[in-house]
Amino acid sequence: MTRRLWIVIALLVASAAGVIELRHENRVAFAKLQTLQHQRDALDVEWGKLLLEEGAWAQHQRLESTARAKLGMQLPQADQIVMVDLRDTESQR
Repeated sequence: MTRRLWIVIALLVASAAGVIELRHENRVAFAKLQTLQHQRDALDVEWGKLLLEEGAWAQHQRLESTARAKLGMQLPQADQIVMVDLRDTESQR
């Protein structure tokens, strides 16, 4: 009977060690999950800021002022504008 008791105790200790190991792995995995979720949230915030910045850079007025200042572009005068009628060019083909 004592041999069976020792076997049961050994199995009980092995089972307890397994439970402790699994609990530890679970806690480590959960901590990693929380870290990754915080990183995801930070990246989402940064993405939102970048979208706002892109919207600011893409505004028509900003593009026009940049084109005037850096590239020396300007609106054409009325005599510089040439109208092309595509209907006339298609009938000549």
